[in-house]
Amino acid sequence: MTTTTRVLAAATAAATALLLAACGSSGGDAAAAEDGVSVEAAFYPLQWAAERVGGDRVDVSSLTPPGAEPHDLELTPQDVASLSEADLVVYLEGFQPALDDAVVEAGDAAWDAGDAADLSLTAAAHEDEGEEEHAGHADEEGAVDPHFWLDPTRLADVGDALADRLAEVDPDGADTYRDNAAALRTDLEALDAEMQQGLAQCAVTTLVTSHDAFGYLADRYGLEVVGVSGLSPSTEPSPSQLAEISTLVRERGVTTVYTETLVDPAVAETVAEEAGVQTAVLDPIEGLSDESAGDDYLAVMRADLATLQEGQGCA
Repeated sequence: MTTTTRVLAAATAAATALLLAACGSSGGDAAAAEDGVSVEAAFYPLQWAAERVGGDRVDVSSLTPPGAEPHDLELTPQDVASLSEADLVVYLEGFQPALDDAVVEAGDAAWDAGDAADLSLTAAAHEDEGEEEHAGHADEEGAVDPHFWLDPTRLADVGDALADRLAEVDPDGADTYRDNAAALRTDLEALDAEMQQGLAQCAVTTLVTSHDAFGYLADRYGLEVVGVSGLSPSTEPSPSQLAEISTLVRERGVTTVYTETLVDPAVAETVAEEAGVQTAVLDPIEGLSDESAGDDYLAVMRADLATLQEGQGCA
């Protein structure tokens, strides 16, 4: 074989190998992932839902860094630029003011999960009648509670709607997105059944938490939530309001005041100390950190269930 022939043969073999490799990776979800259906999610629960529904067809990034408190999100110029470049921006109007202002950059790519979540609770809706002042929420009365993901059935509804929205962006992936959303719903309904059973018989039904993030969980499972701070953890109660909450803790036989992973526990610890009760960590799953009790939404929710069963004296 001549030198020229050997060179041509080698070139042909290399070209054939490249063609076979391309064929092996060009079908189905792998190609879509390589092409990149880019999704910008506002914070962790929306990121997790988008990853579950999108699967290998999407590339999901979170605008809220791991371990950061999403209420306090501040966007960099690079973050704002990413909104205009994304195929889909999944956010929750009213939850992160900085993003509400910037999401206009996404244009028609912006998708508010709140409509699918049915944000039916307000700050006043899950407080005691006649006792609104004790929780320090007078300034928030009537404000919409955005923390829907702590009710797994609402998060499942968001997953279904997100599948439809992704199918509009990527019609070839419609069946994949809807199948993934169905699998997500199965997991979330199983979680919901566990929580229904685990919280069905609790000695204490008043849930005193660091901030007012657990209204949807309480509404779903027959509890009543009292947040030491407001819907945003930056809302600080006055000394008189702290005293009123401490009195409520004693009167209702509350044995545990719950702190959080991403929020300074000092205020909640003050209430617990004043009332002579213990504290435990209850995660609102606004974001994951090294201190989270699990590596994804489902694991942290199950850890929260165990914490509630102990703290509320559930049979």
